[in-house]
Amino acid sequence: MQTAYIINIQRFSIHDGPGIRTTLFFKGCPLRCRWCHNPESQSYKPQPMHYTERCSSCLSCVQACPEKAIFCSGNTVETDALKCMRCGECLDMCPNNAREISGTAYTVDDLVKEAAKDEISYEQSGGGVTLSGGEVMTQPIEFIAELARKIKKRGMHLAIDTCGYCDFSKFEKILPYTDLFLYDMKLIDPERHEKFTGVKPGLILDNLKKLHDAGALIDLRIPIIGKVNDDDEEILRMCSWLKTNGVNPYKINLLPYHDAGAVKYGRLRLDYEAETMERPSDERMHEIKEMFEKEGFHNIVIGG
Repeated sequence: MQTAYIINIQRFSIHDGPGIRTTLFFKGCPLRCRWCHNPESQSYKPQPMHYTERCSSCLSCVQACPEKAIFCSGNTVETDALKCMRCGECLDMCPNNAREISGTAYTVDDLVKEAAKDEISYEQSGGGVTLSGGEVMTQPIEFIAELARKIKKRGMHLAIDTCGYCDFSKFEKILPYTDLFLYDMKLIDPERHEKFTGVKPGLILDNLKKLHDAGALIDLRIPIIGKVNDDDEEILRMCSWLKTNGVNPYKINLLPYHDAGAVKYGRLRLDYEAETMERPSDERMHEIKEMFEKEGFHNIVIGG
């Protein structure tokens, strides 16, 4: 039976679509956005995470690991990710819950059951289920299409949170079941887009136009990041592209950058390039909102 890896099932979410929602975060993403606040979602495979702030250096995990993948390095406990087999022996032995394997396998029916636990909340609030990531559209599309179909069969509202970097044929398979797309637009300038995300924007922008032309309801979500895309030139590029291509989303969310996920990089032993990014001021966020409005766009919201 086919499974997919999930890093988190977030209940009572109010920032991933209308109403109260349950958001399923899939593991794996083709982009490497420097500001990513879920770095554990980038790899498609389960990963060991170590919460150093909880660790008492009791060394129970070192003794428990059958692969000898956990070891002491000076005053810290380290994990060799190549040796780690994700068996979970260290998790069972840690008295402080300082260790975790990010990524749990679920079947389609498992996820439908999880989502259905909150059906009353959806009915009362006009909410539903959001598939997020990572990047849900780079999961096996047969799995995602079956999940979407079963969610809709139960009458639940379905939103897809996507960066748009996939073959459009995948979108075509889930369009009949999807009520709303939360679609990311990060940059228009190809060189800057590749520098900060690892890929060029062509495929993402092409898919955005195709989805819009297919009649999909789109909430365009634009992360606003100081030193990356908050300058007038890039904002006007976004407005120009949208107008030239006839894309007029029903809503545009301007999302100010935050570094709330920075601590996760340390847990994965990854570097976080905080020096290249800044949180825009409230004044700047309102200026950007006014720029979109002056260009003829409406329903511009600052925040999620």
